[in-house]
Amino acid sequence: MIFSLAAAKAMSGGGGDGGGLNSSSPLDPFDSTWNLGEDPSNSSVEPVARTLIPDLQPATTVVAVQEVSPWDIALCVTGTLISCENALVIAVLFYTPTLRAPMFILIGSLAVADLFAGLGLILNFVFTYMVDNSVEFVMLLSVGLLISAFSASVLNILAITVDRYLSLYNALTYHTERTVTFTYVMVACIWVSCLALGLLPALGWNCLRDESACSVCRPVTKNNAVALAVTFLLVFALMMQLYLQICKIAFRHAQQIAVQHQFVAISTTKGVSTLSAILCAFGVCWLPFAMYSIVADSSYPVIYTYATVLPATCCSVINPIIYAFRNPDIQKSLWMACCGCIPSNLSLRPRTSSDV
Repeated sequence: MIFSLAAAKAMSGGGGDGGGLNSSSPLDPFDSTWNLGEDPSNSSVEPVARTLIPDLQPATTVVAVQEVSPWDIALCVTGTLISCENALVIAVLFYTPTLRAPMFILIGSLAVADLFAGLGLILNFVFTYMVDNSVEFVMLLSVGLLISAFSASVLNILAITVDRYLSLYNALTYHTERTVTFTYVMVACIWVSCLALGLLPALGWNCLRDESACSVCRPVTKNNAVALAVTFLLVFALMMQLYLQICKIAFRHAQQIAVQHQFVAISTTKGVSTLSAILCAFGVCWLPFAMYSIVADSSYPVIYTYATVLPATCCSVINPIIYAFRNPDIQKSLWMACCGCIPSNLSLRPRTSSDV
């Protein structure tokens, strides 16, 4: 750049003979006409010096502000509510030594899964609007956390259902077979399998290199999304079968106890109604997203994805209410922690796994 500007100056008549530069004579690099350090008052050098001085005018920087989607705000608020609810459940279980039975271990594992799901929704909002979401590591971390957390939530609900069924089916041997160690091993298997599912996108099972293979939840591939959705449908079918068997056993027990016929009939009917509400809430939350993941892909409008994902996340809002806050033992601990007393209308009967 400097060389070109100096040559142009010399050709314009900087020589003493007025003839300009001779094309046949080589340029002398030590010639005084190439010295840019001359007195700035020299009018022949001033244009060059002025050209070499950078323009120090303040530059205007245009910052593109990304518009925040109302759906993402709703998901972030839902994630905050999920995190607060399940953090409270975990704190109660952790600071109450009497809540160490297998049933409470499963409830605690469910609360941890839902807590991570809530944090995943919050981090997804932060990564989308406050961090460069185009970085592959950020995207894979967010998606992996959400897959692991929600998969663990569904599998823990299945484990609680199995635990309730076994407590009725093997009522006499349940407390000897279902030890705390066995429960911890089952919970560990659930979390290992869910962490493996969450690592699949980071290990290459993603559509970052092939946008046509993306599912409704980028960067999860269409095949992975279909596999997860089909697995959920199988889990839901198994839960329906288990709850049906629980209802049959409960009615059979009610018929066998003639002395408490009226009381048991009322309590059994109430239990069946509660089971139906639990199963319906679980299905309403997850079935739309599971079915949509099977039939749709990344070419579908994103509003449909939001409309099915939001109810699925609401399942983690309902879980603490169904499985934790309805439990009298957890209610006692909450009352003792909040006001140091237990209401007189609260049931003092110890709750078992067979209770709905």
